[in-house]
Amino acid sequence: MTRLDPRIARLVAVALTLTFAPQPGLAKVLGLVVGVSDYEYLDADLRGPANDVGLVARMLLARGAAPADVTVLAAPDAPLPGGLAPAAQPRRAAIVAALEGLAATARPGDTVVFYFSGHGSQMPDASGDEAGGYDEILLPSDARDWKGAIGAVENALVDDELGVMMQAILDTGAELVAILDACHSATGFRDIAGNGAARYVDPALLGVPDAQAGDAEAGQVAPPLNGRFVFLYSSQSDQRSFEYPLGDAGDPASWYGDFTGALMPVLTAGQGLSWAQALMAATDGMSRSGPAAQTPDAEGTLLEAPVFGTGTGQALWRTEGRRVAAGLLAGLGAGAQLAVYADAAASGTPVLAEVAELRADSAMLAGGEGLPAQGYARLNRPAPPAPLALAAPVAADGGDYAALAATLAEVTANLDGIAPADAGRAAMTPYFTGGTLALAGRDGVLDGAGPGSSPRLSGGETGPQAVAAFLDRAARAHALRTALGMAEGGGLSAFALPGVGLQVALTQVGGGAECDGSGAETPVTGAATVQDCDQLWLSVTNGSRTARDITVLYLDRDLAVTALWPEGGLSNRLGFGETQEIGLQITNPSDLPGSEELIVLSAPAVQGAPRTVLTALADPVQMRAAAPESGPLAQYLMAAADPSAQQRNLPMPGAVPRLEVTRFRISLAPAGIR
Repeated sequence: MTRLDPRIARLVAVALTLTFAPQPGLAKVLGLVVGVSDYEYLDADLRGPANDVGLVARMLLARGAAPADVTVLAAPDAPLPGGLAPAAQPRRAAIVAALEGLAATARPGDTVVFYFSGHGSQMPDASGDEAGGYDEILLPSDARDWKGAIGAVENALVDDELGVMMQAILDTGAELVAILDACHSATGFRDIAGNGAARYVDPALLGVPDAQAGDAEAGQVAPPLNGRFVFLYSSQSDQRSFEYPLGDAGDPASWYGDFTGALMPVLTAGQGLSWAQALMAATDGMSRSGPAAQTPDAEGTLLEAPVFGTGTGQALWRTEGRRVAAGLLAGLGAGAQLAVYADAAASGTPVLAEVAELRADSAMLAGGEGLPAQGYARLNRPAPPAPLALAAPVAADGGDYAALAATLAEVTANLDGIAPADAGRAAMTPYFTGGTLALAGRDGVLDGAGPGSSPRLSGGETGPQAVAAFLDRAARAHALRTALGMAEGGGLSAFALPGVGLQVALTQVGGGAECDGSGAETPVTGAATVQDCDQLWLSVTNGSRTARDITVLYLDRDLAVTALWPEGGLSNRLGFGETQEIGLQITNPSDLPGSEELIVLSAPAVQGAPRTVLTALADPVQMRAAAPESGPLAQYLMAAADPSAQQRNLPMPGAVPRLEVTRFRISLAPAGIR
């Protein structure tokens, strides 16, 4: 195996910098895009990576990369935009050679983008830098099983050697962007402490032995990376990363990585956004069709810096007759209304038509007489929120669940906002387990965050009333997520830039021995792991010159939504420079794991209009009858987030204020576990 010595890499980089100093304005975007769908020796094929690489390539071209500067390593039939074709199969030697080539050709001012989509796994740590005793590895298409003679999974890419190759690129003075859509990727570059398909191969299937204490010499910790970089990871280091079908599950062309499918449209169209904002928008997008099984992560010195290039800006999609070059990946849904123009300037009076048939990257329009033969479409009204799609129930143990199954079938047949799922498209999966009913998320895995972590019927009651109340909460939580996703940007943009003009900071305070909040204070970025008695403190500051109306909601592990702020008759309006602090204490006496969500909603104040107060989203009684004086955004959200509403008759006034949504993922952990 050819491995790059970091000392040699630094000497080469210095020589290249001195010899080939770039002229102003000649900086390039250099891309290496790797997608591994077909494995030559492992029974571990995936469907999404072959499609993921096309999304990434289109993003690179949209943000300024020349086709000649983008190298794709994927199967020969991978669908790529014009001017691109796979350079080779994604084997280890090709990946290493391409990375070494980037280190040899990148110059100061260039942006180097490395993307990998495929399987990840683990093997015993060879250098002693892993607290858990394992190295994370990526599996190229020619990866094989564990080979004792070399003490490694043959042809795997190990995180330690990837770190060396990444540093060699950084030593050229180029900026580095790395994106991993594979399992166990959150320590993939050695710089961070340590009904879909999972992108993970169990080490046992590779014949990897268990790590033994003393196997690796301790103290050989890899140095932190030095340079300007940002790394985006599809999941936390203890989570799996998934791919799902968008459309027909039997069609390989409909499968995409959940993270890639959410992130690439944001990066392709986004202008003036930072990497942190792009990650937050993608994370939000992953939760709109059901609870996400993974929480993306990021690190690096460029995290708050602007994304390279400019992006395409306003969402305009090409049309040919009734066909639109945008579909599920662009956030379109059945029933969405598009305004179709004859020119790219979107001038003149548009023809309005509704989205009917949908695929991952295209749609067909219905209605709209007089559509141009070739035109440009933009979203005029979002699709009505889809019902909560439930998969067929699964028995997790050998209990007698005949009565509960009959109750579940009766309740779901008569409950608003719930429908049976198409193959592969379930938002949640019911499980019969331990004598009760539980709900798994989109991945279909029961208790994916630990025993007892999936929402369950509580109190041992399994009658029709209890089951109906439980599923109604699930349907409302799903409708709320969908409604918030539709309303971001006033429902008229392909994605939202979270926190524009608003600074939202979250601090976690340990509960202390007496549950008095005397523990350590820790800033939270994106996600927090909390225990019983811990406190969370939000600080919301309005940095814009427009007053903002703020609502704070909490979605708990039992799928109940609570309004945290404003309280009672207090005003929720923040003027320029004003700050509001909101606190809550975590209560988890059962000491069970689980996933919760803290949601901050911000809408610009409209002069002469009432305040936008969205606390009724937490109250199904109020939700059914939003007062007209509550404002157009509140009316729209109340209807969209109510499973019993007439879904195809949502109020859509002409001036719906832009809604900004900031989410924090809250993971409940048993005592003593962080």
